[in-house]
Order: sequence, then C-alpha cells, then structure tokens
Amino acid sequence: MDDSPAPSPRPAADPAAPGWRLLAFVYDAVPVAALLMVASGVLLAINGGRTVERAPLMALLEFAVLWGLCGAYFVLSWRRGGQTLGMRPWRLKLVAADGRLASKRALWLRYAVASVTPLVGWAWCLLDAQRRALCDLAAGTVFVRLRG
Repeated sequence: MDDSPAPSPRPAADPAAPGWRLLAFVYDAVPVAALLMVASGVLLAINGGRTVERAPLMALLEFAVLWGLCGAYFVLSWRRGGQTLGMRPWRLKLVAADGRLASKRALWLRYAVASVTPLVGWAWCLLDAQRRALCDLAAGTVFVRLRG
C-alpha cells in the first residue's frame, strides 16, 4: 500500500501577465466610454446644457457620478462572476486570494486604489512574483488567467 499523499490537482488558473491586464482594460474602455457618454449627456441636461467649467460644485458632482459609475461597472462585473466584458475573451478572472469571489468591500477598495495609482499600480505587477498590482495587494485579490 502506497502511503504517499495523492498529488494535488493543478490550479485551474495562473497569475495573469501584465499584458493581459492591459488588453482587458482597452477592451473595457468601449462599454465604459458608452456608459460615461450617456451619463455626461444626462448631467449636461441637468445643468441646463451648460458645461461645468464655471460651476465647481457641478464639476465635483459630475466627477463623483462618473467615478462611481465606472466603479459600479467594474465592481458589479467582478462580483457577478469575477469578469468584466473585457476579461472574458482572454479567460481572465479576478478572485480573492483564496480563490473565491472577492467581497464588495474588497472590490471597491481595489477600484479606489487602482483609481489613484493607475500607472504605478499596474507597473507593480511587473515586480510582484504573483503578478499582483498595488490594487490587488490592497484588496487581497489576484488577477488570473484561466486555463483553457
């Protein structure tokens, strides 16, 4: 009788290379741009057809609404199945460090950190052994590519 432990199954995913993140981001720019254009049109109508250059409070409101709308797109997509539209074609997925779907709180934290550290945060995944960006480290998430 063999007492050696059974080999553990290979993980179904590997940390995604930084290029995959970039491709997903570019792909996601299309639905996000459409969403932001519609929202901007609504905000423009609310402001009487005037732009916000001379209305600091309206500019702040517009920024908050557009930032929140982008966040909602990403967080709801990640929470629903771990993928945005831009992640699906390349079998990319965002998961918690334990492999389960991340919590809403962790996903909003990830989005907030990614918003304030876009280039440095992305570049960090070039240095990290598990290819985690700064937003992944802050939120306890991992950006993976599913084996197919």
